[in-house]
Amino acid sequence: MKYQKGVYAVEFAIVGGFFLFLLFAIIEVGRLMFTYNVLHEASRRAARIAVVCQIDDTDISNMALFYGANLIPNLSPSNLTISYLDEAGNTATGIDIALVRADISNYQHQFLVPGLARVINSPTFTTFLPRESLGVYHVDDEDPGSGYIDCN
Repeated sequence: MKYQKGVYAVEFAIVGGFFLFLLFAIIEVGRLMFTYNVLHEASRRAARIAVVCQIDDTDISNMALFYGANLIPNLSPSNLTISYLDEAGNTATGIDIALVRADISNYQHQFLVPGLARVINSPTFTTFLPRESLGVYHVDDEDPGSGYIDCN
């Protein structure tokens, strides 16, 4: 019995280390799911804003990416691409626009499990929506400011 001193500490170190590793891994998977949800929502918001705002509105990216709120690190307007397409999926302009596509791409998620820090490349999140007003509505002849929606 005198050679059994410290056995519980060794057992705790082995089991406790494994338990903490598993706990951090579960938390990290939750972070990854949150990140993917934010990326999906940013794609959806960008498409929705693009179908109701003017095509040349420079603030669409800022609005789509939560007005600069840092919900997830490293998400920037360079990750967002908005395309205006015809019915065949080709790039279109003016009256030929039938669809708006918003893509969130090239986002890298930093995996933070202690001892296993990695960078995960996320998939491209794409949203298609049919054309709506594109920031233009029926002009009222009596109101000189009518005809365009200011999304800012």
